[in-house]
Amino acid sequence: MKILAIESSCDETAAALVEDGRRILRNEVVSQIPIHERYGGVVPEIASRCHIEAIEPLVERTLQGELPDAVAVTYAPGLIGALLVGVNYAKSLAFTLGVPLIPVHHLRGHVASNYLSHPDLKPPFTALIASGGHSHIVHVKSYTEYEILGKTRDDAAGEAFDKSARILNLGYPGGPKIQKAAETGNPDAIVFPQVHFKDAPYDFSFSGVKTAVVNYAHTAKQRGEEINAPDLAASFTKAVCSVLTEKSVLAAKNTTHRLVLAGGVSANRNLREMMQKECERNGVELYLPRPDLCGDNAAMIASQGYYEYLAGNTAKTDLNAYATMPVDQPIW
Repeated sequence: MKILAIESSCDETAAALVEDGRRILRNEVVSQIPIHERYGGVVPEIASRCHIEAIEPLVERTLQGELPDAVAVTYAPGLIGALLVGVNYAKSLAFTLGVPLIPVHHLRGHVASNYLSHPDLKPPFTALIASGGHSHIVHVKSYTEYEILGKTRDDAAGEAFDKSARILNLGYPGGPKIQKAAETGNPDAIVFPQVHFKDAPYDFSFSGVKTAVVNYAHTAKQRGEEINAPDLAASFTKAVCSVLTEKSVLAAKNTTHRLVLAGGVSANRNLREMMQKECERNGVELYLPRPDLCGDNAAMIASQGYYEYLAGNTAKTDLNAYATMPVDQPIW
């Protein structure tokens, strides 16, 4: 079964054609990073307009005259205006072609990037989903059944990376900029906070480390001291990646002994190395998505869409988009 998928939840317009949820035939992405870079972050109205301009030629380039068996689309969560562009286009296309329309949760799509990276991977497993807007530890019981074990109580890990990059004037997007700066830094130069909750061992909080970076930079400026950007970036990265690793490995150890990484932050080299070491030490099997599938893309939406379709989760032309939606909520 060949599924065309459309992803437009944030600042990338993406389309892909994937066979049986595992084999990528074509995967196209039009990034808006050069446009939003000048503003230091995503401007929602501009993102929506860019999606409108890009989506039709992108889909045509992806299909290359081939007709899909179904159309999948990200319908939640994300920037509502951006989501609506993809949802409305997908509804029109599915209706015109007379094929099923499959709504896909964006975070489930990130998890599904591992199905494309590891053809033999099947649930159940534990997953860390870490991106610009979300930080979750979930028990993936089946392809379409999720249980949230822990999540951030405030800021997401990716948001903390972006904010810290802005403080250091490194540019946007923050994740890759911080990683590059951290390469020559000392991760033990500055001690940043790592939050733990006695009543919720798998929950996160990243507002404290984000504020600590801001305060450190402001204090240095008031004293007329020069900030060592590589040291700050490396120390910040260690603080965030350590807590992500510790809690995720603990959750996997207490549940499935298999850990999957997903989301944009899963591309971070330091996080991958930390996870590998801790998983080996604790007897946990680790699955990492291909670096090119860590960020937002449509192939992951097509992959998850295949399993949503098998579960009977299809929609009609009254499908709407939603800015927020729990990952464990039943689709549609």
